Amino acid sequence: MLAVFVNCGAVILGSILGILFAKKFTDELSDMIQTACGVVSSIIGLQMAFKYGSIIFLALSLIIGGVIGYALDIDGAVLKLGEKLEVLTKRKEKTVLPEKTEASAEVTESTKVPESTESTKATESSKSTKTNVPAHSNFAYAFLNSSVLFCVGAMAIVGSFEAGVNHNYTTIFTKSILDGFMAIGFTAAMGIGTAFSALAILVYQGALTLLSIWLKPFVSEMLIQELSACGGAIIVMIGINLLGFKKIKTANFLPALVIEILFVIFVPMIKGLFV
Repeated sequence: MLAVFVNCGAVILGSILGILFAKKFTDELSDMIQTACGVVSSIIGLQMAFKYGSIIFLALSLIIGGVIGYALDIDGAVLKLGEKLEVLTKRKEKTVLPEKTEASAEVTESTKVPESTESTKATESSKSTKTNVPAHSNFAYAFLNSSVLFCVGAMAIVGSFEAGVNHNYTTIFTKSILDGFMAIGFTAAMGIGTAFSALAILVYQGALTLLSIWLKPFVSEMLIQELSACGGAIIVMIGINLLGFKKIKTANFLPALVIEILFVIFVPMIKGLFV
């Protein structure tokens, strides 16, 4: 479990540094950092996704898994978990500025002549765009995306098995360095919610490490390859979100990983029946 704790610590440390740096960042610089994180996430995801063994497995897993995730609303559940964590830590940011703007809008509406209805509509629309993703939802959004990014990938699986079976921590230590730097960028762009993805790492990689002795015989190279490809596709979706191209509910695609495992295990068995 040492490697898991190091990985969690790296994410927390990176998040703290991200918060310290973010205080000195302008909105334009924060936007640039988020764009950079989106590009890097997309590159990492594409590198993983192109390692697929079967494009049919990958396509069907994403489609079927996405439908299951949509039906269960996994994305919404993870976001609610992030919001609960925010409340528990009592770091919920109060949206003072929107309250002031609403109060000032009421004053101006009562004192001004109704000549500037168009301008008030414009200010309301601009206000709604700015508060479309309020501060408290940024916490959950950061928690969601960073949790998926740090937990979905071959390094998390392979590294956990190496740590549990062979006590070889090299892969997880390398992953910790990468996660730490990504945590700096994510926290600077989206907020402290990134730090709480360490809980997801602790649960996911901790479980894999503890169960590695029993699970290793069932984990083939092909399975890791296909899981890495599917996880890479999900990470690409995170990159698309960060770049602002489209809002994708990435957590809804997590069941695709389970579907991918089922394909890898049972399809060869079914084929064997007809040979």
